[in-house]
Amino acid sequence: MSGEFDDLRSRLDTIADELADLAIDRLRNSIDNGGDKLPIDERTLSRARRAVIKASSLLVAPADRDDPY
Repeated sequence: MSGEFDDLRSRLDTIADELADLAIDRLRNSIDNGGDKLPIDERTLSRARRAVIKASSLLVAPADRDDPY
């Protein structure tokens, strides 16, 4: 059972990386264009990335988790 969700977790981790890359691109574009505030869509992308990371971590088998729950 521990490997049952490995493929799904791997895909979620890839999505999290893609979201991080998009957020960094937004920040770079903002800086290049003289912006002095965080772009709103960068914040949204970062929140989405954290949610995907959380979903991935929830798919770890209970025996493989660090927490007792």
